[in-house]
Amino acid sequence: MHLMQLPREVLLGENLKGEVVNVARRLKLGRRVLVLYGSKTREIAGKDVEKNLRGEFEVCALTVKEASMEEVKRTLDRIRDEGIDWLIAVGGGSIIDVAKLASFKAGIPFISFPTTASHDGIASANASIKDLETKTSIKAVPPVAVIADVKVIKTAPYRYLAAGVGDIISNLTAVKDWQLAHRLRGEYYSEYAASLSLMSAKMVIKNADIIRLGNEESVRKVIKGLISSGVAMSIAGSSRPASGAEHLFSHALDMIAPKPALHGEQCGVGTIIMAYLHGLKWETIRETLKKVGAPTNAYELGIDPEYIIEALTIAHTIRPERYTILGKEGLTREAAEKAAKITGVI
Repeated sequence: MHLMQLPREVLLGENLKGEVVNVARRLKLGRRVLVLYGSKTREIAGKDVEKNLRGEFEVCALTVKEASMEEVKRTLDRIRDEGIDWLIAVGGGSIIDVAKLASFKAGIPFISFPTTASHDGIASANASIKDLETKTSIKAVPPVAVIADVKVIKTAPYRYLAAGVGDIISNLTAVKDWQLAHRLRGEYYSEYAASLSLMSAKMVIKNADIIRLGNEESVRKVIKGLISSGVAMSIAGSSRPASGAEHLFSHALDMIAPKPALHGEQCGVGTIIMAYLHGLKWETIRETLKKVGAPTNAYELGIDPEYIIEALTIAHTIRPERYTILGKEGLTREAAEKAAKITGVI
């Protein structure tokens, strides 16, 4: 049996803080709601969402500090103590990840109300939580609805939007890795999921000139790509369509670099290198990232080249069960250095 869990509603537009009430009503989510936000996202949109909900629902609120198991536990305690029927996460990746895992563990639905467009977690079933036993993300449940307010997302620093492009463009090498695993390991492969994922990546390449403007239309283009990536993962039943060796490279950097960059930024740079290893047109990927103002090398990531080489040599150990272009043995130091130098990453 192959189970596909998808968001039931996706709203994309302007001034949507009040729409949460209508979505919850349409989806019959229940009376008691817990609003999760960060200290910054509370001011950006959280307070308004909370205020709008209070007219019709019994509302509790919780400020989330980081994506950690401690915060997930705090959220679960609140869900149990207050008899919460559903959650809404107003914020970036960390807040949405906490809501995702808490709602999954509690068996209640959650709505995603992103305040940045920096990665595809806004619509996917995967949650990245710091102190889990796993070094990567954990499978939870996708949001029952995604409400993307373009005006809210546009207020975030442009850097986040550019990082979102990095995360979407990484689908190109992720799908290549997936095809490789399918051919060499007989791994399940979904042509539909792969096509949707690739289409998202090709659309950001095509629309790079619009995205670089950083206006409402730019946000729409990136959000659509991120949501499509999330849906592709739901169709596949795994993160395969949007996460390959370039994501393993990013997770490796998170582990070893003293000050890692944004997830999407690291994935973008990783995609340049993995595209080179796959024999793809890595220059096109680099040009697109340059065009939208995303990092394309170690210097722009703010990470020492030494960590880039090390991350490339240990990336294959992050998820040994996930077959990628890095193979079972990974890259030698010489091969890692050569690939990073040829692509201009170091």
